[in-house]
Amino acid sequence: MASALRVQVSPSAFVNENLISLDTASEQDNGFALVLVSNGPGELATWVRPLSEILHERFPIRPRVHDAQISLRLVLVPCPNGTGTEARTAKQWNQFEEISEAKQFWNLLLRPKQYGSWPSKGLVVFLGGDQFWTVLLSARLGYKHLTYAEWIARWPGWNDRIAAMSKDVVKRVPKNLRSRCTVVGDLMADVSSFSSSETSLPKGEWVALMPGSKKSKLSVGVPFLLEVADHLLSLRPGCNFLLPIAPTTSLEEIQSLASLKNPIAAEYSARIESVQPPLEGLPFRRLVTVAGTEIFLEEEQPAYACLRQCDLALTTVGANTAELGALAVPMLVILPTQHLIVMQAWDGFLGLIGRLPGFRWCIGALLSFWRLNRRGFLAWPNISASRMVVPERIGRITPRSIAAEALAWLAAPERLHGQREDLRSLRGQTGAIKALANEVCSFLQNHSEKT
Repeated sequence: MASALRVQVSPSAFVNENLISLDTASEQDNGFALVLVSNGPGELATWVRPLSEILHERFPIRPRVHDAQISLRLVLVPCPNGTGTEARTAKQWNQFEEISEAKQFWNLLLRPKQYGSWPSKGLVVFLGGDQFWTVLLSARLGYKHLTYAEWIARWPGWNDRIAAMSKDVVKRVPKNLRSRCTVVGDLMADVSSFSSSETSLPKGEWVALMPGSKKSKLSVGVPFLLEVADHLLSLRPGCNFLLPIAPTTSLEEIQSLASLKNPIAAEYSARIESVQPPLEGLPFRRLVTVAGTEIFLEEEQPAYACLRQCDLALTTVGANTAELGALAVPMLVILPTQHLIVMQAWDGFLGLIGRLPGFRWCIGALLSFWRLNRRGFLAWPNISASRMVVPERIGRITPRSIAAEALAWLAAPERLHGQREDLRSLRGQTGAIKALANEVCSFLQNHSEKT
């Protein structure tokens, strides 16, 4: 999930006498700053939030313990996968004493005193984005550095510790630095263990609709999947639909994108007629389309408890596919390429160029065409397995064709069971979040023993 930008610059070049020195007054010397660095909504929900909860359980940490010596902070870094709403979402969790937005990162790097008081000792933990940003930040603050390396540790010489997803990551680290590595496992394998709800869905067949979390994806995904639901219900009466509201969007935005306020919605027949209150005994409000299709809304995050109970998920590309894979929910991954101009959600340098003013229409389409015709897999289970585990439907697909394919899957329980077992086999052992927490706690414990 991390970006792969390479920058051949020494982090020490950013720590010099021209920068404002940090306040290391005596009243701060006994404190310790724990700084989690991340980028997009997927990493926040599946990596940052569960790790923070464990740390709060194990140590007295501000802001939950007002007079604690340890401060937990969140720094968001620039990334094309960001939505701009991550800080607002994280604030609701009451986990962080300070939160800085991605647009503030460079100013934070140059003038950290503008963003609070920084203790003389601390630890920066990489949990998404580009690893170089955390190397710069830890060098600037003079803090220790821990990187969670999902696929590769790009700056092992600058990492005090490396928490690796697998042994393959360790093998790619120079031999003289491998003593810094610990294999903790796949953080995504633990997502089902961190559900805030155990709500049971009513008996019946359930299909999850997951249009994405960024506006570029939602603009297409919302009208497309609403029409899929209309078609699928006509083909399979009695089918139930669940739409988890991503933490970086809202019901109001979903309603707006399903209306003619969204130009893309004009190309689809589905419209929202009303939002109904929960039925007796259920916590879900319901969207009702003009065709009469009811779609239950899961507004509590994370929605893992309900998603686990779904028979099939229809999802766009992105972190959704990693979460569904970890939950072993069968899925059909869709990317309608007839709307490539608004799907400016690619990763890395290409995505940044595609979003430049004046380049969006000509360059964006060319980049997307190039990417699609030279792509590997797009769904995380397929990327992980290096083979097609879940179907990817890329092209000028229609809601009617996707509804027909979803019907074929629902009518073949043995196929759904097979895909679910394949996903379970890829998931790996649980416990990675706790193992990573142990790595962080070792730093905190060493600090506690010295103070």
